[in-house]
Amino acid sequence: MRTILNIIWLIFAGLGLFLGYVLAGILLCIPIVTIPWAIASFRIARYAIWPFGREIVSKPTAGVGSFLGNVLWVILAGWWLAIGHIVSGLALCITIIGIPMGIADFKMVPVSLMPLGKEIVSRRGAFDRTL
Repeated sequence: MRTILNIIWLIFAGLGLFLGYVLAGILLCIPIVTIPWAIASFRIARYAIWPFGREIVSKPTAGVGSFLGNVLWVILAGWWLAIGHIVSGLALCITIIGIPMGIADFKMVPVSLMPLGKEIVSRRGAFDRTL
């Protein structure tokens, strides 16, 4: 089921959001000081193109530096990406089939605003680990 949702996601929302994060990452690589934010943008781009079966969790070692970095991120690129998630989430929720993908899109809004101090982990159950 995750694969089917990921393929539908890729067609209707994933590719556009992926390109948005990659563009933000490339623009943030231009000034050398903002390369840590570019790395975070590329990390989230990998998640935005194939989100089902993975989740975002907070790093236990994140501290004040991550918070201050997130404040700069919101100013530089975060609000643009959050608007993209909200618009595509609303568009996906128009159809019944798109509602799960719209909900997944809305779940990405917090990480698009505050990517530092987060990591993406696989959400595999006990059955998946035995295969």
